[in-house]
Amino acid sequence: MSGEKEALTEYLLRLGDDRLVLGHRLSEWCGHGPVLEEDIATANIALDLLGQATIFLRLAGAAEEQGRDEDALAYWRDETQFRNASIAELPVGDFGFTILRQFLVSAWSFHHLEALSASSHAELGAVAAKALKETRYHVRHASEWVLRLGDGTEESHARMQRSMDELWPWTGELAWQDEVDATLRSTGVAPDLAPVKGPWEAMIRDVATRATLTIPEGPMRMSQGRQGKHTEHLGHLLAAMQIVARSHPGAKW
Repeated sequence: MSGEKEALTEYLLRLGDDRLVLGHRLSEWCGHGPVLEEDIATANIALDLLGQATIFLRLAGAAEEQGRDEDALAYWRDETQFRNASIAELPVGDFGFTILRQFLVSAWSFHHLEALSASSHAELGAVAAKALKETRYHVRHASEWVLRLGDGTEESHARMQRSMDELWPWTGELAWQDEVDATLRSTGVAPDLAPVKGPWEAMIRDVATRATLTIPEGPMRMSQGRQGKHTEHLGHLLAAMQIVARSHPGAKW
């Protein structure tokens, strides 16, 4: 497999794994939401992310040409083979933590997908354009909750500020680039993430200001999920997510 094919496979795994892992985290709220409408909304966003993950992982399987489909990639890889950003695998925490993480990641995805929709890879560009429409809703939904909780009661504000302090350092990995990105940028398949960071951060700071939240100034975490080096949380998540497929290999429903 050529260098460009390897880079494309890796890039698609990153896109798919982000959504698969974060979608699973959101699914853990099913039946536990603060209100019935939010329980349904959270489940629907999780389904959107799962749908996006399915397509990106399907494209990754086609790119690597090893006969693995999206199911094989989701259920038969170990944690060191996953390429999601570490922020996606952190435990759900309270509802404020979950909704703030969703806002941070969805806002990044929105700007990333907007740039990716111009990809020279026609199918990838089309998938990004479709996912962008769903992600626009995810951003709106999450930002409304960030505003409500951040500028709400003393308790809700304190919880949201603690969540911001904990989550913000993990966002540095979202804009991280390596030779995979460089290879695909050279052919117009992937966008440069550096120009994406500015509009994303402006969106985050605007909502944070209106929510009376302070973005911490400390250093970013040097997380390496993109390289398969994950927190201890991913292994536990995969054990739960993969148990049915691994308990009944080859089963047909």
